[in-house]
Amino acid sequence: MSAFLGVESSLTGRKWIGPSTEVERQAEAISQHTSLPLPLCTLLAQRGIPPHEATGFLDPTLRELLPDPRKLKDMDKAATRILAGFDHNERIAVFADYDVDGATSATLLIDWFRQMGRQITLYIPDRIDEGYGPNTPAMETLAVDHSLIICVDCGTLSFDPIAAARAKGADVIVLDHHLGAETLPDANAVVNPNRQDEADAPGYLCAAGVVFLVLVEIGRLLREGGRKGPDLISMLDLVALGTVADVAPLIHANRAFVRQGLKIMARRARPGMVALADVAGLNEAPRAYHLGYLMGPRVNAGGRIGKADLGTRLLSTTDANEASAIAEKLNELNSERREIEARVQDLALEQAEDRGLTAPLVWAAGDGWHPGVVGIVASRLKETTNRPAIVIGFDADDGKGSGRSVSGIDLGAAIQKLAADGLIEKGGGHKMAAGLSLTRDQLAPAMERLTELLVKQGADDLGAADLRVDGILMPSAATIELIESLEEAGPFGASAPAPRFVFPDVQIMFAKRVGQNHLKVSFGDGLGTRIDAIAFGAFDGPLGPMLEQHSGARFHLAGRLEVNQWQGRLSPQLRLEDAAKA
Repeated sequence: MSAFLGVESSLTGRKWIGPSTEVERQAEAISQHTSLPLPLCTLLAQRGIPPHEATGFLDPTLRELLPDPRKLKDMDKAATRILAGFDHNERIAVFADYDVDGATSATLLIDWFRQMGRQITLYIPDRIDEGYGPNTPAMETLAVDHSLIICVDCGTLSFDPIAAARAKGADVIVLDHHLGAETLPDANAVVNPNRQDEADAPGYLCAAGVVFLVLVEIGRLLREGGRKGPDLISMLDLVALGTVADVAPLIHANRAFVRQGLKIMARRARPGMVALADVAGLNEAPRAYHLGYLMGPRVNAGGRIGKADLGTRLLSTTDANEASAIAEKLNELNSERREIEARVQDLALEQAEDRGLTAPLVWAAGDGWHPGVVGIVASRLKETTNRPAIVIGFDADDGKGSGRSVSGIDLGAAIQKLAADGLIEKGGGHKMAAGLSLTRDQLAPAMERLTELLVKQGADDLGAADLRVDGILMPSAATIELIESLEEAGPFGASAPAPRFVFPDVQIMFAKRVGQNHLKVSFGDGLGTRIDAIAFGAFDGPLGPMLEQHSGARFHLAGRLEVNQWQGRLSPQLRLEDAAKA
């Protein structure tokens, strides 16, 4: 494919790829059918939306997109058993993962039961002492005092802990989305669209989405009996946060979950969400970006380096003062997490560079690396190299690691095979993210075998990530109205990236380093229109120095448009990602 605007190697070394001729033709057809702006039509064409479906796509509704809960295996068993537990006033516990998806999933259940006049027990394992998912001691302890244990965002591979709880007399239900093995644990029900025996299931859902479907089915059962349950629509703020923070693809029902959830969040009715937004400095209507980069990391901070249940306690509290106090604590932990992460990232990148950043698998391991940040550092390595990445922290001989993958490479399945073959202690996950535990002696052979498995999937053919752009814009066309129309195609996130445009042959009028490594730019085309741009992390690579010392040269600038608010004034701003000399 020919390079867009002839850019074979940009300032960051990337080839620019523009819309195909077929996409351009489809965009013209959509524009003629709908009279929508051509940049928006190009985005719809990139998504594969035909002209007659364009207006419907821009208004996603749960009524049309919500999967039928009853098509998921074990759904009837799970919904019936949970409702029976409520009706018989049983003691019920929810066992949740310590990340955002686990916290939002648990809060959905806590909120539902509370609105129905009941309290349930929350248990979240400590990341360091207990690791991911159900463990036998915790499950046995819960089983002594609870007749029903609901595992959310975990449990699909927890054979022994679930068997131990069942042996103590408790029923166990698993509501999860992680990749299943060929067999399932001996639970009363396992609702998971990524069970291996599922066909045409909504595997794109995160755990919060799965829990929501269970609550929808319970609501149907209540209505059949002439009863009324809580308003589930008001809980979509939780589903939205879990979906975005877990990097679930923003397609199908997930689009409606996030779109509607953001509207619920903007009402500022949930004390925990309000406190979280305030402590994150969010002073505008929330967008998917805010959930992923401002709010999600703070909820995660408790599970990463603090008390594991802080995030769930924040989201589930009805007390504004308690919410404010927990949010402040999470904010402090998030700052501490960033400092720890920076140290580990420097060491991991140095180690990975020594092995080669063009290998099919980029990995690093070190003593004392905090298990709460290895996943984030793996993500940074993946973004830097466009390769699957694994980062492992060791405490004596015991290692805990996390991995992140790139499109087309199923890391979760590969790590699950390592566990099945006994090359690691345990491991699993999904295509784009996975976790593992192993001993020091297992490290080298496990990484060697994992590399072989990823090569079979094509990881050795990966090159530098091309920069895909959606077309050209002139500065005068970058209006608030255009940005708002583009937002209608959102929310933007995993599998649904925000549109990226190129401003061709523009002059840089102002360039200044801001903060530690960011770049502030103003540019124009010489016809009177001037646009501000911000390039975050620009001085971590060649982009910042090259544009700061532009010496009057003209550039093509590529990035994503956003609305900047300053002193009550709205203006277009470019989130600058790349540049090339014109």
